[in-house]
Amino acid sequence: MSKLKLLPLGGMGSVTQNMYVYQYENEILIVDCGIGFPDMYMPGVDTLIPDISYLQDQVQAGAKIIAMILSHGHDDHIGALPYLLGDLPEFPIYASPLTAGFAQDRLADKKIERQVNVVPDKQVLKLSNNFSFELIAMTHSVPDTKHVVIDTPVGKIYHGSDFKLDKSPVDGVLSDLEEVRRVAGEGVLLAMIDSLRVEEDTWTRSESSVGPALEQEMTNVKGKILVTLMSSHIHRIQQVVDACERLGRQVVFVGRSVEQNVVSASLLKKLRVPVGMQVDKNHIAEVPDSKLCVIIAGSQGQEGSSLVRAVYGEHRVIQITPEDKVIFSANVIPGNEINYYAAIDELSANGVEVVYPEINHKIHASGHASALEQKEVVETLHATYLMPIGGADRHRALFKKLVAFESGYDDRHVLLPKSGEVLGIDETGVKVVDEVLLNAKAVDGLGIGDVGPVVLSDRLSLSKAGIIVLVIPKVDGNFDLAQMKVVSRGFVFMKEADEVVQFIKEKTAEIISEGEQNLKDDELKKKIERRLGKKLYKVIQREPMIVPVIMDM
Repeated sequence: MSKLKLLPLGGMGSVTQNMYVYQYENEILIVDCGIGFPDMYMPGVDTLIPDISYLQDQVQAGAKIIAMILSHGHDDHIGALPYLLGDLPEFPIYASPLTAGFAQDRLADKKIERQVNVVPDKQVLKLSNNFSFELIAMTHSVPDTKHVVIDTPVGKIYHGSDFKLDKSPVDGVLSDLEEVRRVAGEGVLLAMIDSLRVEEDTWTRSESSVGPALEQEMTNVKGKILVTLMSSHIHRIQQVVDACERLGRQVVFVGRSVEQNVVSASLLKKLRVPVGMQVDKNHIAEVPDSKLCVIIAGSQGQEGSSLVRAVYGEHRVIQITPEDKVIFSANVIPGNEINYYAAIDELSANGVEVVYPEINHKIHASGHASALEQKEVVETLHATYLMPIGGADRHRALFKKLVAFESGYDDRHVLLPKSGEVLGIDETGVKVVDEVLLNAKAVDGLGIGDVGPVVLSDRLSLSKAGIIVLVIPKVDGNFDLAQMKVVSRGFVFMKEADEVVQFIKEKTAEIISEGEQNLKDDELKKKIERRLGKKLYKVIQREPMIVPVIMDM
């Protein structure tokens, strides 16, 4: 019997870019298709998307993608759909109702016409002779979150992405542990479990506990209330709406992502806004500030978001005054600290009252399971093999120690593959059967994948030390070094740096004289970049980007 191959295309040790490939012989099943978020070393990059070269190579070799399953509606699980589907052959896509709605919105934004099929819970759907699956309800920070049980020729795979075991969820839909126990009774070969919050040793607070804390913060505010949160957090939005109803405030939704998600959730009866309570954002001037609550996108202080434009007085319809109150009902995502706290600082400097989780931790609750909850699912499933997913390397390592080992597993039965390793799985064991080079693609404006390591390196150099452009005239094949010009941006203020400019000209002339007769222009430019860069660093301890331009006159 062949082995089932498993490859996380977004890599391992990454919280985002969730995209998993299950392959048996020439059939491929994909779970999730998410984006990643650039770090400080990727200036200008908007989004990261998984590298699908492996899929394209397999399809070219005769393999068939039979389906894609989406576990829930967060962008790190569905956001890459519009970027990647066009580069793959058509196949059916399956999801729960709200996840399908959010996915359709992402596709419509990019004018991509693809249908996402809705699948009810606990219904086994046969995809081929080798694969079938069912969805199991789980609680998380977005409704309609599911775990995926995949039947394969080698055994059952439990794909347990983001979840927590909320005992009193806002919508009353509990994690279906009874169905998890039923699946466990049939035998599970491999359980893949969300490990992101394994560092926490107490049960994750219920989402329903956030509502009272928010309402308390919203009471006795003279002006407007602005609440910013994750745009997909429909349960949190519902609790803000409910508080507004009790406090006699009308609500307005501002920001494309919030507005879009509210429409989809309302159509699917996942969100209830009382008739007459919602105000069109273009008519908020007709409502007194003391009777208004704005639910606004931009909880991470993202540049260009509705919240940030309002904070800096640049929003078309929202102006924030000292009588208003701004509530950040979201923790900062690692890597976003500068933007997040910059927005809070700007509001504070302008005399606006701001509340955020460090001040009142009750206004936010995580959507991820703690080690205790992870352990409960692991011990319920009693799978042969365990594999922590959805966390960084520190979370995977800690999961092995705190969850797997304490649940009776040994080293051999806990899988911690490295990025790019293809696992081969069957009843006899697990081993690495192949290695794939994974290079996430950068989305930069309208460009996809055209910003690589060289471009990013250049951008970092520019941000750190600026740029020097050397304009070197060439007349009848001979360099006119007396007419050489030095142009700088972000390096030194040229009018006050005569010595530096003269040094650059002299050293460039020396380099040209050494190789003028023997080198072609392109080779000479590379030599100037390399040699002048070293000389400048010795003198001023800075490494600006150097761009020689040879002009034939």
